[in-house]
Amino acid sequence: MKILLLSHSFYPAIGGIESISEMLAEEFIAAGHEVHLLTRTKFDQQEIFSYQIIRDPGFFTIVKSILWCDVIFENNLSLRMSWPNVFLRKPLITGIQTWIADNKGKAKLLNMMKKFWIRTSTVLVACSEAVRKGTYDRAIVIGNPYNEKIFKKDPSVTVKKDFVFLGRLVSDKGAGLALEAFKYFAAEHKGSSLTIIGSGPEQEGLEAKVKLYGLEQLVVFAGALRGQQIVDILNRHTYLLVPSMWREPFGIVALEGLACGCIPIVSDGGGLPEAVGEAGLVFKRGDADDLYRQMSAVYADPKLRLKLEQASDEQLRRHSSRYVAQDYINVFEKFFKYRR
Repeated sequence: MKILLLSHSFYPAIGGIESISEMLAEEFIAAGHEVHLLTRTKFDQQEIFSYQIIRDPGFFTIVKSILWCDVIFENNLSLRMSWPNVFLRKPLITGIQTWIADNKGKAKLLNMMKKFWIRTSTVLVACSEAVRKGTYDRAIVIGNPYNEKIFKKDPSVTVKKDFVFLGRLVSDKGAGLALEAFKYFAAEHKGSSLTIIGSGPEQEGLEAKVKLYGLEQLVVFAGALRGQQIVDILNRHTYLLVPSMWREPFGIVALEGLACGCIPIVSDGGGLPEAVGEAGLVFKRGDADDLYRQMSAVYADPKLRLKLEQASDEQLRRHSSRYVAQDYINVFEKFFKYRR
C-alpha cells in the first residue's frame, strides 16, 4: 500500500505530532508499505530517514503526491497540504491530536473552518475518547504511541527516589500544584524527594516557593533534559506526577514514565486517564489536596503498587508504536480494499 503521510511539522522540529509521525512512518515501512511524507518544516541537510520526505511542497508537488498514493494519512489537520484531495478523492484518514476550539471553548473562524473540513475526511481518528467527544462523535479512537526504543526500564537501577515531574514550567503543566502537594507529603514523610525536569517562565517562582516551604534539601531542579538523560532520571524514580491544569488531549509523558518503571499519578482532565489506564492513579484536576491523597495512598500501600505495576505491561503493549501503527493500517486497508 502506498501511504502519503501529511505532517505539518516534522523533524528537526521537536514535539508530540513530530515524534508520532516519525514513529508511525517507520512502522508503516517495517510492515511492508511505501511511505512518502509531506511537511512544511524545512531542512537543508541530508535526510536521515528510509522513506521519502518532501518538504514545503508546492501545489503541483502536492497533487502529484496525492495521485501517487493509495491512502492519505493526515496526522492532525494540515489544510494547506490536504485541500487538493477535495477534487482528487483519495481515501483521507485524518488523525485529530488536539482540541478544535480555543481554551475558552468558543470556536473562532479558523476552528469553524477546521470543524467543517474534518467532515470531508473518509475517516476521523481521535487520539483519545476525550478528544472524540470534544470534536466529532463519529470519529474512531486510536490512542497515541510512545517510543519503546528509547523509553524502557533500566534493570541496573535498584535504589529509587520518590517523585518526579516532567514538563515545561508553565502554568498549564501544573508544576506549582505538584510542589504544593509535595509540601503536604513531605511534612509527613521525612526524607522524601521531588525532582523537577524542565524549564520555563515559572522556574524562578517555583524556586522561590521551594525556599518559602523550606524544601531546599528535598526538591531538585534538573533543568531541561532530552533523550537518554530523561530516561535515566525517570528510571531513578518511583512515581511520575502529571498534574496538568490543561485538559491534555492524550498525554504521552505518562506512558514514557510508565515505560521507565514509574507509577503515574495524573490529573483527570482530557485523555490522561486513558493514557495510564489501570496502571496509574487519577486525581481531580487543580486539586492539590486530592493529589496529596493519591500520593500518600500509593506510597503507603504495597499491594496497590503491585496492582498498578502488573497492569503496566498490557497498557504499554497497546500503546507501542507497532501496535498503534497496525491499528492505523487496519483502517487504511479497509478503504484501500474497498476502492479496489
